[in-house]
Amino acid sequence: MGRGKVQMKRIENKISRQVTFSKRRSGLLKKAHEISVLCDAEVAVIVFSTVGKLFEYSTDFSIPNMILVAHLGLRRKHPSNHPVSSGTVA
Repeated sequence: MGRGKVQMKRIENKISRQVTFSKRRSGLLKKAHEISVLCDAEVAVIVFSTVGKLFEYSTDFSIPNMILVAHLGLRRKHPSNHPVSSGTVA
């Protein structure tokens, strides 16, 4: 037996909405980790709660560095050879 299809609409009950957010956030971060391990992919996930709390997951680099690398079109061969791996993003 499978689960029923979830209707995509805002959950009106505040407590149910928070519980759902917490469970789905955990699942999303777990899936991000799994795809990074299984597929040797560089992954970055940023999630903000309704009150503005930040939740993040990223592989080897910090998220700002990953964005910079993706934007510049650079590819990582080895962390020690990476042009932004030891610096900070200004």
